[in-house]
Amino acid sequence: MAVEIHGRKFLGGRFGARALFAGAAVTLLGVAIPHPAAAAPAEAGSPAVGRVTYDLGDQAFVPAPPYRGKNEIAAVVHYPKGQGAKGVARGRHPLIVMQHGLWNTCADRAAQNRMVKARKALAAAEKAGDRAEADRQRRIVGKLGDRLSAWPCRPGVAPLPSSSGYDYLAEELARQGFVVVSMGANGINATSSGQADSVYQARADLINKHLGLWRQLDAGKGPLKGKLKDPRTGRTSGVAFAGRVDLGRVGTLGHSMGGGGVMQHASDKRHGAWPAGVKVKAALGLAPTATWENEPVTKVPMAVLWGTCDQVNTGEYVRWNKGRNKAPLHGVTLTGGNHNYFNTQWSPRSGQVAGENDAIPGKRRGHCVSQDGTNQQHRGLDETTQRTIATGYTSAFFRRYLLNDTDAQALLTGREKLPRVPDVVRVEYVKPH
Repeated sequence: MAVEIHGRKFLGGRFGARALFAGAAVTLLGVAIPHPAAAAPAEAGSPAVGRVTYDLGDQAFVPAPPYRGKNEIAAVVHYPKGQGAKGVARGRHPLIVMQHGLWNTCADRAAQNRMVKARKALAAAEKAGDRAEADRQRRIVGKLGDRLSAWPCRPGVAPLPSSSGYDYLAEELARQGFVVVSMGANGINATSSGQADSVYQARADLINKHLGLWRQLDAGKGPLKGKLKDPRTGRTSGVAFAGRVDLGRVGTLGHSMGGGGVMQHASDKRHGAWPAGVKVKAALGLAPTATWENEPVTKVPMAVLWGTCDQVNTGEYVRWNKGRNKAPLHGVTLTGGNHNYFNTQWSPRSGQVAGENDAIPGKRRGHCVSQDGTNQQHRGLDETTQRTIATGYTSAFFRRYLLNDTDAQALLTGREKLPRVPDVVRVEYVKPH
């Protein structure tokens, strides 16, 4: 077994990060992001990104038993725009599917405001030793929690769009030639309590459902045909993906429990459940939680990104799979990164219901307590910096394994660094053997 770990030392290289990011055509979040060899023959002009959505119903998907509950079949799609009737850039594009994790399902501002007050009252009652008042406030907190985690949401209350929290990633990937589908998992979030032994399989099933729908859409048929909407107008979109998606080059990305779902989906024993013709060539977890059985993921290239101040992340997938991996493993650690900043909808700057910095505050202002067992004071990353780093490594990972772009290798092995960001990234690379 060969393991390479690179921390703060910079190692230059002709074909590494310098070459990768030289002459970048797009600037995202203050960092230049390159356009590698296109996924399909490039069209003239600057790359443009299109966006459509689909929604086949709040309870249209029923996971296999023993899971109990129903989920929406809904997603936001980013794609490289092109000329002509289809509206998608020429050629077949790799497909990346994304899945968010466990979070509130309903953007119920009134319930959230009452929740904040009830929690403060609960803390005061507990401090005062008033057991009766504490019990009363707990009941209030429970009822408000039910409103925030309902599915479908109450009339007049909009769903909380966690699937849109990765638009910053999806837009950049689409500029580079990928079709990116970020699916909703609010129904699973609302019903997963007490089902830890089956929730990750339900999440993997949901990934397969969307992949199956895209397999049909690429063939010009299926339930998604005629169901794509322009989010600006709400009207049916004329964009056509038939013959434009390469199901033989699929990447998966999941955050939090969505990351656990991606790992379950990519595990060695689950490949037979993938829809016919689908080949997953890369799986990436953003702070993925541990699955029930920690099934081995040794045959699909895998990457894990997490922050040292993330108190939710429990999945040590690189450590669990090294020593038996037949495909490369990449572990990317962000010193001072937290859990929520990977998703804009979960972050405070969005103004969304319940958005917060979930890191444990450190003793010094701007610092957080590390969750790696050392309890160190790490300077916390801001939202922009954390997402810039995530975008750089995510783009490199999918370029490497879906486009065979070897220029990305130096960044993914730690031999070179992402330019113009703080020196806070540590990379562990485990070669296949």
